[in-house]
Amino acid sequence: MIRNRLENKKILITGASSGIGERLAWHIANNDGIPIMLARSMDKLKQQQQLLKQKSRTESFIYQVDLQNGGELDAVINNILLDHKRIHGLINNAGVGKFDFVKDITWQDVDQMYQLNVFAVIQITKRMLGHFSHYQEGHIVNIASQAAKIATPKSAVYASTKHAILGFTNALRQELTDEKISVTGVNLGPVRTNFFVQADPEGTYQKSVERYMLDPDRVAKTIVRHLFTTKREINLPYWMELGGKIYQLFPSFVERALKSQFNKK
Repeated sequence: MIRNRLENKKILITGASSGIGERLAWHIANNDGIPIMLARSMDKLKQQQQLLKQKSRTESFIYQVDLQNGGELDAVINNILLDHKRIHGLINNAGVGKFDFVKDITWQDVDQMYQLNVFAVIQITKRMLGHFSHYQEGHIVNIASQAAKIATPKSAVYASTKHAILGFTNALRQELTDEKISVTGVNLGPVRTNFFVQADPEGTYQKSVERYMLDPDRVAKTIVRHLFTTKREINLPYWMELGGKIYQLFPSFVERALKSQFNKK
């Protein structure tokens, strides 16, 4: 069933050189889709492309880009649209975080999070919308975070970027109700990737949530299973999504009850 939906479908993946993005490429390839991988590290992309060719014999494409550079991103999207007659899907996976109190965080970190987590997502989505609309087919997947639903101390800026993406995703879905373009939001708890190298360099938060961390392969497999469907949201882990719903109803109670857990960063 998944193979039927993905066969020969070309899907853009940002942040494809490691973590969830890397596993997305593998699962797309294993289901006869064609991953188009974007990242800053050309060496990692080439290595991934070679491994995909050896193990799955699937065609794939790679493009080097710094998503924080709007001009560079525009140029790469232009090249992709020239190189490929048809693109079928877009997964906005790339993201960065830095856990720190608002009074202590540097403006460089704030700027980086907004450039990569928000502006690049909106820019690439806007560029691809005309293409999807022309062919009356497309699927946009935006990877947000459970932090978009429950913000905690030291994640004020990071959570605000994910709030922005969740709002953007929900509004975009409504704008496209008359077109054959699906829009899916993905809200994740902590995932075992190199995201925490920058977000939590001392490893304090990682240690406190180690037993709850999601496996990036499982996350990618779940996302790929819902490609080219009308799935509205993917929320992992499920118990954290339940906690988010309770938080919406009783925010003060949850903040008091989970104060020690929320302050483990």
